[in-house]
Amino acid sequence: MKDIRTNLRIMFLVVMCYLLNKYMLRPFVLDNGLDGFTNVFVLSFPNLCEAILGTLLLTNIALVVNTKWFKEYRIKTFFIYPTVVLLAAIYVITQELKIHNLGGRNVYDLNDVLFSIIGLLLALVYLLIKRPQYSDSDNFAG
Repeated sequence: MKDIRTNLRIMFLVVMCYLLNKYMLRPFVLDNGLDGFTNVFVLSFPNLCEAILGTLLLTNIALVVNTKWFKEYRIKTFFIYPTVVLLAAIYVITQELKIHNLGGRNVYDLNDVLFSIIGLLLALVYLLIKRPQYSDSDNFAG
């Protein structure tokens, strides 16, 4: 339960950074005509956030399902993390390439794809460093 709370805190932090970018930083940069990396960053940062949030959400779901439904034959987190990141990558990249439009209206931009990939890699590195482990005594119901 502690690890899920930690993931949720990270997710909350990412959402707060997204909102800060959307309502403060982005309008400031666009209104003042800043160009270059700053402009690319504020326009593509939501893709990085989406990749991190999606990966952590899928991770939490996979770990809870693994603990609750696969009591006898647990899948090792070593296999869960890459699988979750791969699923998140398929969703995020296919959305960026306009293969589907499940996440809303998208405009193809190479920078958005790059920021999505960076977000996926950051989430993977976080998961591999953190490596949460759940025991039978964990109570996911609260």
